[in-house]
Amino acid sequence: MEFRRLGRSGLTVSAISYGNWLTHGGQVEEDQALACVRAALDAGITTFDTADVYAGTRAESVLGRALSGQRRESLEIFTKVYFPTGQGQNDQGLGRKHITESIHASLRRLGTDYVDLYQAHRYDPSTPLEETMSAMADLVHQGKVLYLGVSEWSPEQIAAGAELARQLRVPLVSNQPQYSMLWRVIEPAVVPTCEREGLSQIVWSPVAQGVLTGKYRPGAELPAGSRATDEKAGGAQMISHWMRDEVLARVQELRPIAEQAGLSMAALAVAWVLQNPNVASAIIGASRPEQVRDNVAAAGVTLQPELLRRIDEILGDAARRDPEQAA
Repeated sequence: MEFRRLGRSGLTVSAISYGNWLTHGGQVEEDQALACVRAALDAGITTFDTADVYAGTRAESVLGRALSGQRRESLEIFTKVYFPTGQGQNDQGLGRKHITESIHASLRRLGTDYVDLYQAHRYDPSTPLEETMSAMADLVHQGKVLYLGVSEWSPEQIAAGAELARQLRVPLVSNQPQYSMLWRVIEPAVVPTCEREGLSQIVWSPVAQGVLTGKYRPGAELPAGSRATDEKAGGAQMISHWMRDEVLARVQELRPIAEQAGLSMAALAVAWVLQNPNVASAIIGASRPEQVRDNVAAAGVTLQPELLRRIDEILGDAARRDPEQAA
């Protein structure tokens, strides 16, 4: 496993982290989820990412049970706050009340006294940023949170949050965006802003919801049980903008490049995002332990410039680069 510093902080994370967004507490039975976490630990992954809202709060509980008995000092546990976790009018957003109540609930579900990184899952335009950052800073001062991060914030929001973090003397160290060969919208402005402000990227969906594994073929039936057939958890909707024969055909053209690099298609996709020096960690998900072991092969891989150039030529305008287009 390769390890990288998170932003300008002293925190080191595994270059590949394990996330349980659509799996634990939902898509995957608990025994299988526990097996995936064990595979991640065996592969050298020390960084685990979740959120209070995943699977209606069940994902945090499953991860807490999966990590029970592990040496806490050897793990980096990340979670998030913003989306609704109840029916009350204050059960969402980034107001002081919800942040304070959510961290206590997350710590209880995770079975830990603190989280290494607490992330604002989205920007909350209805709450003053000063209130949000002050509430987060209080959690740092109380020792319940060690570092702060954001997820899917705009460059302007990141810069404003970083300025307040400096004033409050708390470490805002990361942004968690979607990023893959097919989704590059952070490159023009988000990455330069984060580099300037001292934040790293912890990226999600490096295999584009499974599209970059090559399992979806143009004109073919969707594999049973795949993300593209998962209407219940919303996977089918998220993956829909890539499920066009033109895109799927181009993805198939990446197969010889993966073979040349000695990687599976999935591992090639993970290795690609890790070539960006502002990426500290790529979050992988898994429904089977062998998927974890496959993705971990991307750690420490250097893709030669010629391979990167060929990837760009193949994907061309199928790769979304414009934030306005993404919105």
